[in-house]
Order: sequence, then structure tokens, then C-alpha cells
Amino acid sequence: MIYGLGILKGLGVTLKHFIYSYIEDVRYLFEGGRYQPQHLPARQGPRARGVFTVQYPKEKLPLPENFRYIPFLVYDTQENKIKCTSCGICAKVCPPQCIWIVRGTDPQTGRPKPEPEAFYIDATICMSCGFCAEFCPFDAIKMDHDYELASYERYESLLFDLPRLLKPDTYHAQIHPSDWARELAEKEAEKAKKGEKAAARSA
Repeated sequence: MIYGLGILKGLGVTLKHFIYSYIEDVRYLFEGGRYQPQHLPARQGPRARGVFTVQYPKEKLPLPENFRYIPFLVYDTQENKIKCTSCGICAKVCPPQCIWIVRGTDPQTGRPKPEPEAFYIDATICMSCGFCAEFCPFDAIKMDHDYELASYERYESLLFDLPRLLKPDTYHAQIHPSDWARELAEKEAEKAKKGEKAAARSA
């Protein structure tokens, strides 16, 4: 008798989730859609009713801004150059040592240039910790949101070179709007300080 009641209670819980799932889908459908960002905390929270299922890959949840995956290098579209100066800090702080950098050299003088000649990241080793982006003094490397990197082999397609790592700063502004706004504010503040110093000198 006890086992029979336990089975019935379990079936009742399943039936309740089944009914609430459709009720909640219909309710959120009239509030702007099932997968609106403002609804996700409530639908995935502990007090959510029903079962919230995403039919991946046809349906995808919006990624949070702080989501991080394999890094990419930022290309400055205004100055038309790579922001990376090949300082090597990212390679030094990388815990699994998955970053390799070859500093560029001037063919006439033979002196090193503040730009990488080659830049490699082994995606099979990278742990997406974000240390490289955190310690970069030039905001030249950022964590990406592209996590669909499946491949049939691991030694060529998952070894990212410089052309594959480069992405425009407009892409960075799209996936990291808060960081982009902070960087612009810092640039404006730096310009204002330089302007004040120049005005003080001229006076």
C-alpha cells in the first residue's frame, strides 16, 4: 500500500509539472515570448513552475555578458591596427600555457615592433579562465562567446592562429557592452587629463 501511494505521488508530481509547463509557456507567450532575457531568472529559478526546456540547437538561450570561452584578439577599427603589443603578459599568466606569441621585427632595423608576427592559442588546452583578458594592460585580448567549436580532429582546426583570433572591436562592443562603455570612459578621461596638462603648460 505504501509503495502504491509513493508511485501515485510521484506520478502526481510529474503530471503537475507537465500541466504547469504548458500553462507557463502560454502565459509568457503573451508577455513577449518564452525566451526573453527578463523572464529567464524567473523561469530558471527555484520557484519556477513547470519544466523549462530549450530545444537546442534550434533554440538558444541568450548568453550573459560575463560568459567566457576561448579568447580572441581585438582589432581596432578606428586606428586600423591590432591592439596587441606582443608584450607577452597573457602568455606568462596563462595557467595551462596555451598561448604562444612571436614578436614582430622591423625588416630594416631588425628591432622588435609592438605587434605580434604570430599568435597561437591551443583551444584543446585553454581552460577559459580569463586571466589573459584580466591582466592585459591594453585591453587587446577578450573572452569570446562562441562555444560551438566542435571538430572531427584536434591538432589543426583547434589550434587558433592570428587571422582566426582577430575580431573587430565592434564585435567586442556587441558581446561586452559594459566593458566597452568602461573602456571608452577611461579613454575620454585620459584625453581630458592630457588636455588639462597641455593647457597648463601653455599657460
